[in-house]
Amino acid sequence: MKKRKYKAPNTLIIVFSVAILTTILTWIIPGGEYEYVEKNGREVAVPGSFQYVDRVPQGVGSLLTAPLRGINEVSYIIGFVLVIGGVFSIIAKTGAITGAIHAIARAHSEKPGRDKILIPAVMILFSFAGATFGMSEEVIPFVLLFIPLARSIGYDSITGVAMCYVAAHVGFAGAFINPFTLGIAQGLAELPALSGIEYRIFIWILLTTIAIFFVMRYASRVKKDPESSPVYELDLQYWPRDENQATETERMTGRQVAVLWLLGLAIAGLVFGVMQYDWYVTEMGGLFLGLGIASAIVAKLKINDIAVSFIEGAKDLVGPALIIGFARGILIIAREGEIIDTILYWLAQAISIGHPVLSAQLMFVTQSFINFFIPSASGQAALTMPIMAPLSDLVEITRQTAVLAYQLGDGFTNMIVPTAPVLMGVLGLSKIPWDVWARWMLPYQIVFFILGLLLLIPPVLFKWGPF
Repeated sequence: MKKRKYKAPNTLIIVFSVAILTTILTWIIPGGEYEYVEKNGREVAVPGSFQYVDRVPQGVGSLLTAPLRGINEVSYIIGFVLVIGGVFSIIAKTGAITGAIHAIARAHSEKPGRDKILIPAVMILFSFAGATFGMSEEVIPFVLLFIPLARSIGYDSITGVAMCYVAAHVGFAGAFINPFTLGIAQGLAELPALSGIEYRIFIWILLTTIAIFFVMRYASRVKKDPESSPVYELDLQYWPRDENQATETERMTGRQVAVLWLLGLAIAGLVFGVMQYDWYVTEMGGLFLGLGIASAIVAKLKINDIAVSFIEGAKDLVGPALIIGFARGILIIAREGEIIDTILYWLAQAISIGHPVLSAQLMFVTQSFINFFIPSASGQAALTMPIMAPLSDLVEITRQTAVLAYQLGDGFTNMIVPTAPVLMGVLGLSKIPWDVWARWMLPYQIVFFILGLLLLIPPVLFKWGPF
């Protein structure tokens, strides 16, 4: 009798199942809330103000309306993902990306081994971007560039995603300047800006080195045995590799080269806008929409072809867009069920029990858990740091250590939790199901988790300051 092959449920089913579980928890976990005050333009919790309130159990009506309300709350991210899909479909229509990939593949075939330099160089660049200006949503468009590049030199789509997305979020976790995590958290903990930067730079170098090692080892294994890739069949369907591309002699046209220049200018403009003017997805989406229009004009595409290409590209991402909205619905259910503050309060009580090293490590575990419900770095900082900073004083660890526990807990888990909108957007573009990605990422998450626990020991033992 032939054994039936197990097929994992669709990511949308997984996310909705978590929403059902969260709904059930609102009937079990007592309601509770902190008082909130405005500080630096953000609503932050008041330490010591927690009190239990009447339980607010969520019912079937809340469960069924949460996805639509979630879509409404993150419509800007969903719109950004759809626009990016449409724009890159237009650019693909010009043939510029395909031509560039062929050129790189030819160069690789002439001098094999260049990929051993390419992967570390790209990952260092993206990790640095994550550590300095907090690259997160900005990485989404790069997925459509690095997956074809990775495929052209014998790797898989996971390698392409890891080169940019994983690198950026490893840098996010080990940030030493990032204003969206470190800047906000240090401000709420009343610490000087950039304090503790020396140890954080060491952490960033360590995390980036380990991530590069992991990705290069995995990429090498896939190159030797392509069928060992968990996305082997998916890549054949969505990211087919042209076996003749390395030997093709056809060169890029002047118009295709011009489109690549426009793409490069758009990327440079994105970095400048984020760093200089605090651009977010709305401005970035406008920038790339302009890129798509300009590329179509330069390539002399027919006006109907432009519209059809844009719609086709956006259509491919409707599924991921729904997942992003459904995932946000989980937060809405937990928030309206009044259980998030209760969970935070319980975890804070557990942290105060035991040796200071254990307390610091439990802070890290708490931040990792809270990140499932609040994957926004700034939102998590506003909720947790006003509680964790004074709590660190009581358990005899420095506030700087509490901030480090927050940034590690936030940064690592964003690479695997299905409630993280950027992750789901990236996986949607790459055609990688969340369950496949989670199985691939889990061993690395375990390593990063253990590493996070170990990295918190020296700050406690040496009273890493300032307090």
